[in-house]
Amino acid sequence: MGELTDKIKGNVNEALGKAKQQSNNPATRDEGAAQEGKGKVQQFAGKVKGALGDDI
Repeated sequence: MGELTDKIKGNVNEALGKAKQQSNNPATRDEGAAQEGKGKVQQFAGKVKGALGDDI
């Protein structure tokens, strides 16, 4: 995966996670928090790949 792909996936996961956190269901809120965290990690990975190049 390239830098741009990681950043896009990260943004999507963050947005979906934030939406799920608005639910009345506690399990869905927890799932949303985890998904938002996953999105932040993916975005960070994209930034690292951008700084080091896509060859990592």
